[in-house]
Amino acid sequence: MKFISWNVNGLRAIAGKGFADIFSDLDADFFCLQETKLSPGAAVPEFEGYHSYWSLADKKGYSGTAIYSRHEPLGVSYGLGIDRHDHEGRVITLDMGQFYLVTVYTPNSQDQLARLDYRMEWEADFRAYLKRLDSEKPVIVCGDMNVAHKEIDLKNPKTNRRNAGFTDEERAEFTKLLEAGFTDTFRLIHPDLTDAYSWWSYRMRAREKNIGWRIDYFVVSDRLAPKVTEANIRADIYGSDHCPVELVLN
Repeated sequence: MKFISWNVNGLRAIAGKGFADIFSDLDADFFCLQETKLSPGAAVPEFEGYHSYWSLADKKGYSGTAIYSRHEPLGVSYGLGIDRHDHEGRVITLDMGQFYLVTVYTPNSQDQLARLDYRMEWEADFRAYLKRLDSEKPVIVCGDMNVAHKEIDLKNPKTNRRNAGFTDEERAEFTKLLEAGFTDTFRLIHPDLTDAYSWWSYRMRAREKNIGWRIDYFVVSDRLAPKVTEANIRADIYGSDHCPVELVLN
């Protein structure tokens, strides 16, 4: 079973950059999107053979997530069920019977860490949400989690130490998630692989120079880890400042 996750940085923008062909070529069972930036009432692309589920932010042209699934879920929920978190379209959960699939677009802590305190609230509440799901059945969570966990996960760790996405606080929260019974699938398969990134700044030819960060993940309940056969970063695919990440489960 193949899963794809991609922060598209604006679905309307990427539609003109070959998104439909990329979607078809990747041929996934589940295709999760973040930062769709669609406004309420906007038309959404549909693909034959897929059900689609959308969570849009109240704010026009901001945030937003989606899941395309070849398999109809038993149930769908949006958000965390916590009002202060549920106006930005950041979470969709599919109940697939044998597992939960969650896609997430984690809030960015922003310049000068203006939103770091809120990010810490989010992290605690999101982790509690995943633990509740995990108590019922295994969980697959994917998306732009807006943190490079270890120094190996970004090109310039020393100069980014107190920047959003690489603060001690954010990294510690990701560690807490793993310690709560979850596995970072990419590091499971590629524990020591360097220069493997999923996001690059648009500035200073960062992608050309591969000056990037790994901030897009597939994280699974520990009991699913033995079923992981592939976990890849598709840096060969363009169209966004992020590239897709891929998970294959047996």
